[in-house]
Amino acid sequence: MEAMVASQPVIKVAAICGSLRKASFNRGLIRSAIELTKESVKGMEIEYIDISPLPMLNTDLEADGTYPPVVAAFRQKILQADSYLFACPEYNYSVTGPLKNAIDWASRPPNVWADKAAAIVSAAGGSGGARAQYHLRQIGVYLDLHFINKPEFFLNAFQPPAKFDSDGNLIDEESKEKLKAVLLALRAFTLRLQGIC
Repeated sequence: MEAMVASQPVIKVAAICGSLRKASFNRGLIRSAIELTKESVKGMEIEYIDISPLPMLNTDLEADGTYPPVVAAFRQKILQADSYLFACPEYNYSVTGPLKNAIDWASRPPNVWADKAAAIVSAAGGSGGARAQYHLRQIGVYLDLHFINKPEFFLNAFQPPAKFDSDGNLIDEESKEKLKAVLLALRAFTLRLQGIC
């Protein structure tokens, strides 16, 4: 298995968090995913893409087929990624405004999301963000994003035992193992879509 992984290309994953809060649990999931790729998930590199600098979508900001520099840079990072990891909190039964804004900017012509693999993780109260994940899947249909179906990752952040520390870092080992399973599935699905496996 190790030799097989070594012979395959490294998957470049763009990780996007729908929460802008520094100690966000969802951002903590991305930090944990990055750590896992360095420790035990080989053949994958995750880059956190900060969406906070993006202006609200306004087509008046597009001029002669170009985008504001911060938007153009974001779109380029999305285009260069092999797949995506969305950390998706739930606001009012849906995705957050900042996440939807980022999705919309990258979907402007030409759509840079298309034909890539993606996975969703979320930490929230109650259902752990399930409704937001299902809504994000609906959005992905139009964008030609291909989400892994299983395993699903919905984490109730407030149910004992503690899942995060005061800085928003994931500390629950069982949740880390579930996150690792998502990353392995994303890697395998990305390679399959690329025709490598």
